[in-house]
Amino acid sequence: MNTKDLLAVASEFGSPLYVYDAEKITSQYNRLTKAFKNVPQLRINYAVKALSNISILKLLNSLGSGLDTVSIQEVKLGLLAGCKPEDIIYTPNGVSLEEIEEVAALGAQINIDNLSILEQFGSKHPNIPVCIRINPHVMAGGNSNISVGHIDSKFGISIHQTPHILRIVENTGMRVNGIHMHTGSDILDIEVFLYAAEILFEAAKNFKDLDFLDFGSGFKVPYKSGDIETNVEELGEKLTKRFNEFCKSYGKELTLAFEPGKFLVSEAGYFLAKVNVVKQTTSTVFAGVDSGFNHLIRPMLYGASHQIENLSNPKGRERFYSVVGYICETDTFASNRRINEITEGDILCFKNAGAYCFTMASNYNSRFRPAEVLWYKGQAHLIRQRETLDDLVRNQIDVSIPLQQKEKVTAK
Repeated sequence: MNTKDLLAVASEFGSPLYVYDAEKITSQYNRLTKAFKNVPQLRINYAVKALSNISILKLLNSLGSGLDTVSIQEVKLGLLAGCKPEDIIYTPNGVSLEEIEEVAALGAQINIDNLSILEQFGSKHPNIPVCIRINPHVMAGGNSNISVGHIDSKFGISIHQTPHILRIVENTGMRVNGIHMHTGSDILDIEVFLYAAEILFEAAKNFKDLDFLDFGSGFKVPYKSGDIETNVEELGEKLTKRFNEFCKSYGKELTLAFEPGKFLVSEAGYFLAKVNVVKQTTSTVFAGVDSGFNHLIRPMLYGASHQIENLSNPKGRERFYSVVGYICETDTFASNRRINEITEGDILCFKNAGAYCFTMASNYNSRFRPAEVLWYKGQAHLIRQRETLDDLVRNQIDVSIPLQQKEKVTAK
């Protein structure tokens, strides 16, 4: 999308606004499948948590993607989007056995990440095949909040607990059809990824009836011009060779699965916000926009850096601004950032807003969540309406507490 398109969409649908470019999602999906074209059986399962709008799920389903889900609600969204149950993998953490059983009844692939649930599920449902999520004890990821494969992580069953897994499998007679790992997000060093893959290969040797190995994801995308990113082409070449060798030694052609989220949708997303006020203080020039961390929490939560462009003045001279929101506490998108000169009423564009942005939005300060638009084949399609006051109060219950009358006080 270009500046003209984005300004036109902002004019039509207002701000703040999320816009997603279907062409970029498609090209990222094709790039990943091309990198692993020499794997006989490849499966891409899009991580729904990154961006769960049903129109996005339908787009990815049309490309051939399955879905990686973490809740029964995401499973049901996938089914509504037309995905087949067998093309959905469900990888929860800390949920009840009842939810897992409900998902199993829907026909999705179950992925279990703790010994207690593994034993309970295997005892009750030995005929339902399950995948097991291991924790490889590999520290990887761009932030401690998104590094999930290290020794202190709550995710997965420790690789050192493999004997416990095997005992449960033997005692229950359950079938394990997949092994899974996910070390973290924003992984740059592919050697770390390949090292963790070797741990997964070793774990897989303990199970004789596997159908697939799931290597998670966590590919880093660029956040600004010239930024470093995961070299998926190099990873594809090296991991493909190693995976095919493993399948040969295993004696069976297995499916290689990934579950990318950010890689597929991050760069496709644009968040548009209008400048309400330009405020000069003794040391800083603030550009205050009609949004806040209630709509885009990643900078405050992860320290994430989103490139910000002034669509209304793309050729203006650059000045330093701190871009802040309207939330009633510290609410900073960027500090002392070089941006083309900003005036009140300008439209700012936050790039890389496709992943973990709208899905983490809230109604904090009783603000409405923004609308979402899909740019598809040169046309803007509204795929979620902007919220209204009715949406805020829809599930609230008025218990009709009578207001007490205050006694009238008169002056003596």
